[in-house]
Parts: sequence; structure tokens; C-alpha cells
Amino acid sequence: MSKAATARTQYSPPLRKSTLLQYYEAIEQASLDMLEAARVGNWDRVVKLEGACAVLISQLKHAAGQDRLASEEVQMKSRIMQRILLNDAEIRMLAEPWLEDLDSMLAGPPRKTLH
Repeated sequence: MSKAATARTQYSPPLRKSTLLQYYEAIEQASLDMLEAARVGNWDRVVKLEGACAVLISQLKHAAGQDRLASEEVQMKSRIMQRILLNDAEIRMLAEPWLEDLDSMLAGPPRKTLH
């Protein structure tokens, strides 16, 4: 199954509800799943879920060109976005040591310089 198909099946809004808010909620759930994976150090899953988020965001952008949130949904969207940003910040904090280790491995052993 492709990344896009996986994202649609796991995180797609239910078909009976087609509001933009459903996309925001699906993105929030995917970001929460990413955070849970990051907390246990499952970086392969984090990367996979990041791909699912990218698909959802693309779908949201397309849907937003055709529809608008109701006034009461705008506040809900704002709260959802704040939670997504908090999840993202924690994921980044958890990823920093992993990324530093990866950089060290890719750089190889330190080179000795001749003077």
C-alpha cells in the first residue's frame, strides 16, 4: 500500500463528515501518534507518520480552496493548531539527540590534520 493510501485509510476524516475541521482533527491525531512514537524512540514510525501528515495537509489545502470553516469552527481550529504545534515542539526536542547521533555517524571518525 502506498504512503498516500495508508494516510487516507488511517487518518482520513470519515466520509460522512466532510468539513475542513475533520482534516485538522485528523492531522492532530497523526501528530499525536508521531509524538507517541518519538517518545519511545521509534523514529521509523515518526518518519512514516510524517508522510501521512504531509498527505493530509495537501488534502486540506485542496479542500480549503473549495470550502470555508464556519465561524464557530475557527476557534476550534485555533485550539487544534496550538496542540499540533506543541506536539511538534516536543517531537523536535526528542529528535535533537537522535539527529546529533546521526550526524556523528555520517561524519565518520574525526580527521587528523597535518601541520
